[in-house]
Amino acid sequence: MINIGITGQKGFVGTHLFNILGLSPEKYSLIEFKRNYFEDKVALDSFVSQCDVIVHLAALNRHEIPSVIYDTNIRLVSSLVDSLNRTQSTPHIIMSSSSQEDNDNLYGKSKKVGRSLLSDWAKEKNAVFTGMIIPNVFGPFGQPYYNSVIATFSHQLSNNETPKIDIDGELKLIYVVDLVADIINCIKDKRNETAYRVKHTSKIKVSEVLKLLENFKTTYQENGEIPPLNDSFKLNLFNTFRSYMDIKNYFPVKFTKHDDTRGSFVEIIRLGVGGQVSFSTTVPGITRGNHFHTRKIERFAVIKGKALIQLRRIGTNEVHDFYLNGDEPAYVDMPIWYTHNIKNIGEDKLYTNFWINEPYNSEDADTFFEEV
Repeated sequence: MINIGITGQKGFVGTHLFNILGLSPEKYSLIEFKRNYFEDKVALDSFVSQCDVIVHLAALNRHEIPSVIYDTNIRLVSSLVDSLNRTQSTPHIIMSSSSQEDNDNLYGKSKKVGRSLLSDWAKEKNAVFTGMIIPNVFGPFGQPYYNSVIATFSHQLSNNETPKIDIDGELKLIYVVDLVADIINCIKDKRNETAYRVKHTSKIKVSEVLKLLENFKTTYQENGEIPPLNDSFKLNLFNTFRSYMDIKNYFPVKFTKHDDTRGSFVEIIRLGVGGQVSFSTTVPGITRGNHFHTRKIERFAVIKGKALIQLRRIGTNEVHDFYLNGDEPAYVDMPIWYTHNIKNIGEDKLYTNFWINEPYNSEDADTFFEEV
């Protein structure tokens, strides 16, 4: 068992790292970190002394006064080093720096100096240190106007705003889940490297990203179609876009029902991708699901009976309730990192159609059970 603490646990990368490590409780024990620990020496020392590994993610990315960014980030690193010295602890330290180190700005300088301070501490104490120099990170739940241009564009488009491109530069990107996998590998391998440059997984211009996101808005948000997702970047970008939609007010989406003397016809889904389609019946009072996915796209379509579909984002308490009735066929799509279920709340059998974008593979099911 490895005891791991994450400064910046509630931030963008920290949340993903915390959640993914939490999927393997038999391997990792997570030591809680709170934001105020840097202002409380006793709490910080207690945290540091419990950790076998500390992933230092806490940092200030943006501020109207650049010197505040620099001073804050140096103070955070210095506080961590002071605590390590006070407690005589020598955990494996992993620090997230940025490719901004190569640019002439105070944020980049603060990350480079901070990495140097931790490197010097590790050399003096003969401790393991990994200084990760990371490209632009994107993924679900990033903070608009703060974490990335993709977060900003996705938020704006999903809220019917019009994004503007200031500089149509080339972005070197890594998906947050890929970055987390790299961090976990550094933990497993006890990687001891002062300047470990993390490779980007995608390279694309800002205008090309915006074009893809605009297509997702038109195709999916406005028309309910799953767009072509013929590579991992597009799939990850699509799941990122979906995370910014106002699902509470967007779902359920009613199908167009065509009635004539023969009965009714409903088109359930139009696809630019493949996947697996399933059909189920559920007896009254029974609940299916209570699990979540980290990459899969899934649609629940109620075609007969009465159902309650519930969603809750992992790490939060808010539950979204969606009531569906087969008399007005409708669907709800499952965002990644939302645990979900479906319950028959009627008196007759519930008939449901399920679509998911990849066939079930028991060796890589991407299905994790947690009650809504």
